[in-house]
Amino acid sequence: MLLFLSVPQPRPPGARTRAGAARVARWRRQRLRLRRLRGLLRGLRGRPGAGSRRRSRMALCGQAAGAASLPSELIVHIFSFLPAPDRLRASASCSHWRECLFYPALWPQLRICLRVSPAEQPRLEFLMRKCGWFVRELRVEFAAENYLSGGGGPGDGGGADSGTGGEEVEALQLSTRWLEVLRTYLELVLCVLVSIRNNRNLQKFCLFGDISVLQQQGSLSNTYLSKVDPDGKKIKQIQQLFEEILSNSRQLKWLSCGFMLEIVTPTSLSSLSNAIANTMEHLSLLDNTTPGNSTLITAVELERFVNLHSLALDFCDFTAEMARVLTDSNHVPLQRLSLLVHNVSVMHKSLDNMPNDEHWKALSRKSTSLRVYIMAFDIKSEDMFKILKPSIPLERIHFDSYITCVSGAIVDLISRQYDKFLTHFILMNDVIDTSGFPDLSDNRNEDPLVLLAWRCTKLSLLAIHGYTVWAHNLIAIARLRGSDLKMLEVTEESIDFDQGELADQDVDPVHNLIEQVSLGLGQPWHAVMDIESLSVFTEPNRHFYREMQSFSEDI
Repeated sequence: MLLFLSVPQPRPPGARTRAGAARVARWRRQRLRLRRLRGLLRGLRGRPGAGSRRRSRMALCGQAAGAASLPSELIVHIFSFLPAPDRLRASASCSHWRECLFYPALWPQLRICLRVSPAEQPRLEFLMRKCGWFVRELRVEFAAENYLSGGGGPGDGGGADSGTGGEEVEALQLSTRWLEVLRTYLELVLCVLVSIRNNRNLQKFCLFGDISVLQQQGSLSNTYLSKVDPDGKKIKQIQQLFEEILSNSRQLKWLSCGFMLEIVTPTSLSSLSNAIANTMEHLSLLDNTTPGNSTLITAVELERFVNLHSLALDFCDFTAEMARVLTDSNHVPLQRLSLLVHNVSVMHKSLDNMPNDEHWKALSRKSTSLRVYIMAFDIKSEDMFKILKPSIPLERIHFDSYITCVSGAIVDLISRQYDKFLTHFILMNDVIDTSGFPDLSDNRNEDPLVLLAWRCTKLSLLAIHGYTVWAHNLIAIARLRGSDLKMLEVTEESIDFDQGELADQDVDPVHNLIEQVSLGLGQPWHAVMDIESLSVFTEPNRHFYREMQSFSEDI
């Protein structure tokens, strides 16, 4: 017979009181933590079985933990705080991080600026293969590096000193280089379009292709396009892919295409479904190479886009009938309108169908917040007088001249008609073989630029190159606008001094100009010494396209 005796366990001291009971509970918790800690230590010392499993779970806390041990979700979360260049650098750490780099949530927006060069093609193919199928916002800019020449193209007389033979050799070399650029350009465009053809989540799609050298006879790129693609197969394939992307889209809100060499055709927008067209918020179709009287969008097609907040078109395509459509009650009020006025379009198309002043008044009544941005390339003064209707709510205007200079009368007209709206005024002249820059103040009591600064009280940006700006007038502009003039960009070669200022031996005219303008603006100022540092002067197409994008987004 067995007798079981119950031996009482020793009680911790103080257990009979409430305070003692609390101490007992703390004591037991400490013993439990100690046992767990001992088990973990035994596992780290190489204990077989459960210890090895504990060691693998605790690797992140030990010295053996590495970057590859982090879970994918944590790596993606870390990547989300890094800018794109830093993500690419971090992905070089190991294969696991490289796999996490192209997680869809990390790349909702993709903005690519490419030189049209064969070296860019494998990089673009890799990036588009990884991101093209899920990216929601895609912006791609193509540009030939510095137009492939030291100046504006083959017509700038670069080889005049070497004789006729040297000019022929240079023209042949430039021709060969342009053919190579256009071949590469078509391949890069195909790469982009093929990668996103089945992307139904695309919400914002922007393409820009500023690779054309503008000449008096037209576009140099179109001259060589028939040599690169004689049967037109690649161009047709690109056009079909573009239409396929539009037809497959389910969430597209923003479509922008500028200077893309016949990618957009007059029938491209018909590929959009009515549901997508009805919800489109921005539409930009800029292409001055459209032949004849054909347009990329008609007034009938515009009737489907009832939700447009911003629109960018060639000025000759924006007809009075389109203005009437935009004032209909079923359309939301238009907020931003960007218009490109190009001498090539004006030569081939008529200005007779453009909106008159009554149409502009109706548009302004429909939307009191409507603002207009105009870019004018080599437009004659008589044509500008027809275009600049008094009721246009003009906020920004950019003149770029290679053949025809802007007259002082045009500047004076702008300052009188648009004094309540104008904020940006850019005046660029790059006419070749001139003895001197044109002076807008000739035969006038007051300089038109000074009157512009006096009348336009909202003026915040003034950029001038290729027109004579007298030093005392520049000081007057700075004093009139003061700190409200955020940017005053004037190239050094455009500034001239009076003989009296140069004759004064006690005052350095250049130092005095810098000092007085800086005092007037309330901030340090200096003239633009290197014109290549500002894209507004060297790349007018790209500058206009980017400014148009930000202008349309700023609603």
